[in-house]
Amino acid sequence: MTEVEITELARADVARALQEDVGAADLTAGLIDPQRRARARILARESAVICGQPWAQAALEQCDPSVKTTWHVSEGQRCERNQIVLEMEGSARALLTAERTALNFLQLLSAVATKTAIYVDTVNAVPNNRAQIVDTRKTIPGLRLAQKYAVKIGGGTNHRIGLYDAVLIKENHIAAAGSITQVLENAAHIAPNALFIEIEVENLDQLAEALDAGAKMVLLDNMDLETLRKAVALNAGRAILEVSGGVNLSTVAGIAATGVDRISIGALTKDVEAIDFSMRFEGV
Repeated sequence: MTEVEITELARADVARALQEDVGAADLTAGLIDPQRRARARILARESAVICGQPWAQAALEQCDPSVKTTWHVSEGQRCERNQIVLEMEGSARALLTAERTALNFLQLLSAVATKTAIYVDTVNAVPNNRAQIVDTRKTIPGLRLAQKYAVKIGGGTNHRIGLYDAVLIKENHIAAAGSITQVLENAAHIAPNALFIEIEVENLDQLAEALDAGAKMVLLDNMDLETLRKAVALNAGRAILEVSGGVNLSTVAGIAATGVDRISIGALTKDVEAIDFSMRFEGV
């Protein structure tokens, strides 16, 4: 996505979030003098890769278009525990109204970026490997593009965005079509403009059939390390090989060392623990 597209996405996501949170009015913020100005800061309570600045900025600006902000940590940069990430000045009411929405996006997207960066760093430490860390469609409904943006900020690679831009043929598709060869032939005719056509296999015999049928990208599902090494040898560089299933921080380095090209991890966007941020008004 371009910078303009990211800004537009953030504004749209935030508009929905504020409508959900604020509704007709923020009753509690209404207790504050509407003329009062305030200064506040957002602190990171733990080390993290910062991600979500366009969303936090959009939340503040949609509540107070005149808000002044100073970011002390750049998007994609790692912050330390108790570091001030953002300082702001604006309407006290508006800052209070925007607080939860801004923090929600920061804590979620920073969590995705941070987890991705940990996996990327782990794989990069494996000598002579070429594996990319790749996301999946296991995202929070309505926030897929935001989470996939966070994966890229963390150094990962986006898989297909949805069902419309690329083809991923899984076991049920194969069963319904009749065979690996037949389903790949169907895909070539039906989706010639797809970003890629990938097929999932569960054993070496299926891999051999897929390669013989001209597969250019193959997903190796839940294979042990020895089978993965054999798959890489059998492939001999003919197709891009991706691994899924059984991937975690204790296994990812070993998987990367087998020589596969991509490792997809649903946990990057599905099993995230929010980064702890807090917002404090000056003097509090």
